[in-house]
Amino acid sequence: MSERPAAAHSAPGRRTAPWLAAALSMGAYCLALALYGSYPFGLHSRAVNDLGNQFVPFHARLWDLLHGTTSGDLFFNWSSGYGVPFLADFFTYLMNPFSWLVGLFPRALTDLPVFLVTLFGIGLGAALMTVFLGRLREGSGPLRALLSVGYGLCAWVLNDGFADPMWMWGLVALPLTGIAADWCLRRTRWVAGTLLVALAWAGNFYTAAMATLAMALVLVVRLLTAAAMPWSARLRALARAASMALTGILLAAPVLTVTLAASRAAQPAPAVSYDDRPSPLDQWARLLPGGHPEAPVPNISIGVLGLLLVAAFPFVRAVPLLVRAGWCALAAGVAASFVQEPTILLWHGFALPNGSPYRAAFVLSGILVMISWLALAHRPRLRELAAGAAAVALLAWLCRDRGAVGTDTWILLAGGGVPALLGLAALGRSRSSRTRAAALAVLTGTVVLGSAYAALSATAARGAIAWFQPKITFTGPSLTAREGLLARADWPRSRTDPGPHEFADNDPLLIGGEGGSYYSSFAPAVTARTLRGLGAGWYMRGRHTLSFEDPVGRALMGVGSYLSPVPGHRALFTPHPALPAPLLTVRDALPRRPAGEETVFARQERVLGAAVYEVPALTPTAGEAPLRDRGGWLLPGAQRPGTVADGAGAKGAGAKGAGTKGAGTKGAGTKGGAPDRAGAPGAGTTFTVRCTPGSTALWYVPWFSGEVSGLGRRTTGTGSRDVTANPLRILGRVPADGTVAVRFTGRGRQHVPERAVGCLSGRKLTAAVHALRARGPVELAAAGHRLTARLRPGSKGSAVLALPAVPGWGCSVDGGPLHAPHSFGGLPAVPLGPGATRLSCSYLPPGLYTGLAASGAAALALAVVAASGTTRGRWRLRLTTPRRTHHDKPTDL
Repeated sequence: MSERPAAAHSAPGRRTAPWLAAALSMGAYCLALALYGSYPFGLHSRAVNDLGNQFVPFHARLWDLLHGTTSGDLFFNWSSGYGVPFLADFFTYLMNPFSWLVGLFPRALTDLPVFLVTLFGIGLGAALMTVFLGRLREGSGPLRALLSVGYGLCAWVLNDGFADPMWMWGLVALPLTGIAADWCLRRTRWVAGTLLVALAWAGNFYTAAMATLAMALVLVVRLLTAAAMPWSARLRALARAASMALTGILLAAPVLTVTLAASRAAQPAPAVSYDDRPSPLDQWARLLPGGHPEAPVPNISIGVLGLLLVAAFPFVRAVPLLVRAGWCALAAGVAASFVQEPTILLWHGFALPNGSPYRAAFVLSGILVMISWLALAHRPRLRELAAGAAAVALLAWLCRDRGAVGTDTWILLAGGGVPALLGLAALGRSRSSRTRAAALAVLTGTVVLGSAYAALSATAARGAIAWFQPKITFTGPSLTAREGLLARADWPRSRTDPGPHEFADNDPLLIGGEGGSYYSSFAPAVTARTLRGLGAGWYMRGRHTLSFEDPVGRALMGVGSYLSPVPGHRALFTPHPALPAPLLTVRDALPRRPAGEETVFARQERVLGAAVYEVPALTPTAGEAPLRDRGGWLLPGAQRPGTVADGAGAKGAGAKGAGTKGAGTKGAGTKGGAPDRAGAPGAGTTFTVRCTPGSTALWYVPWFSGEVSGLGRRTTGTGSRDVTANPLRILGRVPADGTVAVRFTGRGRQHVPERAVGCLSGRKLTAAVHALRARGPVELAAAGHRLTARLRPGSKGSAVLALPAVPGWGCSVDGGPLHAPHSFGGLPAVPLGPGATRLSCSYLPPGLYTGLAASGAAALALAVVAASGTTRGRWRLRLTTPRRTHHDKPTDL
């Protein structure tokens, strides 16, 4: 059968169609948020889960960098984790070009530009998809724009991408790489296509990798189904695409090499497995608009209009059979790859995400939009559209009992399907311009209102989830806390610690100061293990570190003041002074780590350089009789039938709310108290120790889940080996009789170390800190990624820096060569020669030089190709332009 002609289109339509797609998609999304009352159109905060915990704080950090109000730079972050690398975080979370809009707004309005990153990502993704659809097949610009709205507001955006602004660049990267691949097919613009690939990968390499893989598959299908194209030309197009992709990726190489090195040095995430593959009906149900699945499934819906055309595509006889078969096989293959562990690994960089395993679902939404356009561009007949509508109806009936199909689904199908079908039928049969204009208006209204309703439905469903409580970002309490921190800032003489992390998981980035809280996929293993080894707590197996809550830990990290929460009041704080040691201390000799296992009290004393604790053994005196266990006691605890207690709480307990971002997304539960997975609380066991009256008793059982009470204070442990670790916490002041009774009431069977309680002498701690200050530097500067100090005369031994010894530091003594410091208790230690006077340390992100070298080579190759193309063009112009002789005369026109 001969192919019917595509719908007529005008040059102005081609130029305005991308703008139309952007305007309609962004308008529909804003309409949905306004109807719900979501920020910035209402009081409902958007800062849920990682959006509030990571991305708003990281954008606040970017604001500080742009305005020069922070002590760090792109290489190093002095604020978080008591000093951590930053470039990998920047490349991963802040390289979306729209993120840089944050610098145009006041810092207190950071939530607004973070919202704009999502909004503009929707608009630009829809606009570029409109352009790419025109490259795929020519046709009506407004119709391409309407289908692209379904891409810009696909279910992946509404359910996954909205909370991760960095991922929204993937929505842009897919059509960007598609346009570059199309130029390969047409053997043109290799340099421009390479730059598009580099732009896609630089903006967010994670989603760009998914987009590149998907567009490679699309290119293969286009080559295989191309009519009358020689195989040699197909192979040349593939080679051209491969060289373009490789060169473009190498141009963005620092993004990859730095993040790869940081990922290798990062604290491993909790182990995950792919065990719950959704059924075929659950997957098919997500083709339908609206609805919210009970279990994770790929979110791929593209709206009613796109769904009708996708369903009609196999029946459109104007499309050659080979083309129909190729595109249908592509969509089915990609859909199947989302639910097979080997291919899930392929889509996600060979690592199972800790969270939703379907982050690549947007590429299938894009492929479905391409299929819908191929159907519409061939002007399907009424019976072909009817067959598609029947297929949609059958799909809805088969999936009627699925969790993803709800009232919203039926409203969208009935309210949008009928006018969409009528509009498509009118476009295909009518020759009247007025009728076609009316049909286009009906389709436009259907798409915009349907997309807005789907976005409203998804937003309202999230708001109904109890644990999806928004974070406090830039409101009264956090702004007040920031003002208090700035008023007490004393960096680098001491740190001002935001404290216990009630606003977000990255409070130092959000409100300022220099604390231990840090939540990132690139949290260094050295940082996590050093801080926990010295008594700080953590979540997510160390990918979210916490500040110290004990006097010695704060002294070691040079904390001069900190914020403490008001009991019973969320996000209310009071400031407290602390006794800080200098950021740099000089020690005559560094004690070696003793053989065998140390207590946290011994580790702190070794790094402090003084004995400040009494650590007596626990003696059980009341309550449930504990059992002797290796190195301590085993509390029996009550246990629910059917539960398994491992002595440390359930593996997943104590971590924080489930979310969308895998590498940093946290499991079920809450920070304040672990879920009772290891059994009900037991009656408890009371232990007694004797210490010097007037000293301060502290308890440390990192993996304990339950209640700890004594000396008039009651605290809750949320430990869960080794996902959540309790910090070293103050129990109270030792009474006059020197007797400390502490009661451990565990959830299920819990292990309590024999020396879980230590008593701190305030007098000895004060003397130890003053001794360190006496040998501290005369001058100290710490800014950017450098630390410099002028030492006291006669300094010798080793200089110890109060920060985790992450790889990348190099130090020079008195202008000598740079050497990597060695580790002393997890802190960097630099050997000093006799009479050392100056110390200079700088941080270089591992992998940066390698990436810059690769980018330089790619840029050189690109320049050579561009220059050779220009030379060939000039020669071609000379060969094809006839020479004028003296016989030639100008002709008057």
